[in-house]
Amino acid sequence: MTAKVFLVTGGAGFIGSAVIRELINHTQHQVINIDKLTYAGNLESLASVSDNNRYQFEQADIGDAERMQQLFEHYQPDVVMHLAAESHVDRSIDGPAEFIQTNIVGTYTLLEVAKTYWQGLKQTAAEKAENFKFHHISTDEVYGDLEGTDDLFTETTRYAPSSPYSASKASSEHLVRAWQRTFGLPALVTNCSNNYGPFHFPEKLIPLMILNAIAGKPLPVYGDGQQIRDWLYVEDHARALIKVALEGKVGETYNIGGHNEKTNLTVVETLCDLLEELQPSKPEGVKHYRDLITFVTDRPGHDVRYAIDAGKIERELGWTPAETFETGLRKTVQWYLDNTIWWQRVQDGSYQGERLGQGQR
Repeated sequence: MTAKVFLVTGGAGFIGSAVIRELINHTQHQVINIDKLTYAGNLESLASVSDNNRYQFEQADIGDAERMQQLFEHYQPDVVMHLAAESHVDRSIDGPAEFIQTNIVGTYTLLEVAKTYWQGLKQTAAEKAENFKFHHISTDEVYGDLEGTDDLFTETTRYAPSSPYSASKASSEHLVRAWQRTFGLPALVTNCSNNYGPFHFPEKLIPLMILNAIAGKPLPVYGDGQQIRDWLYVEDHARALIKVALEGKVGETYNIGGHNEKTNLTVVETLCDLLEELQPSKPEGVKHYRDLITFVTDRPGHDVRYAIDAGKIERELGWTPAETFETGLRKTVQWYLDNTIWWQRVQDGSYQGERLGQGQR
């Protein structure tokens, strides 16, 4: 396969950095990482590939149309993988405005720049224009929640977002599809289930529970902990996204899931049991990690169950997850135990201290 130029927005985030590591380590493609470096952007997650001559970082805001236009013209991308987004539900409840601005207005701006760039290619480089793709990465949360115990989200499930975050992501998807239908922009969409794995920001459920447990802090579980999620190992997701970007059909949507439905309480209990094995020496006063589990008031609008039908991407593109929940979770716990410097720098904020000097390479 001819090497392509991938422009990845939000590449310093959790999923974006996994995509970039996969592209650099296992393909010959060139990667341009565009990230604003908000709190969730961490260039230390890309330390292993940052010196590779096929990787380039640009600190920029997708809402800055002039800067985006300059970057498109300079790097001439073949594939845009749009991951830049505000993504934490609790933060969206506390302050929705940033989610509207980044996820909706930012996506609109990027679409307009991509459209102009692609239309220009049609005049100057027809073959490149014909193979150009805009891949929008989204979430299963746009579907709301499932009522039954056997239902699954499919690519045709109607949207019923419950939080400001999921509503903003649903809005951005509508824009992408409109630009594809109205202007012909060669776009595709993927919706994924809950990701977990190395380099996950510590305010998210799984890393939060791991780090709280080894510190002897309470493990806060919303409500009764019976909310069900489908868990997807982030490196499996990264491989799926690259496959869709290269082989997916323009105008199509692909759901990506891990085939791992678990209640939140089961996830936390499984983490505790893994830590009993992998980190048996506990903080003073802690006899069993499970003793730290604490039930707290549920958050507003909390969806009860998410579950993805990933049959389409398996049938059409041949992708299936390599990790089971058990193997992926074990790898994740071990990674946090082995990489204390990374998460300690996130917790104390020092990972943000050098970013002004790392703005561009």
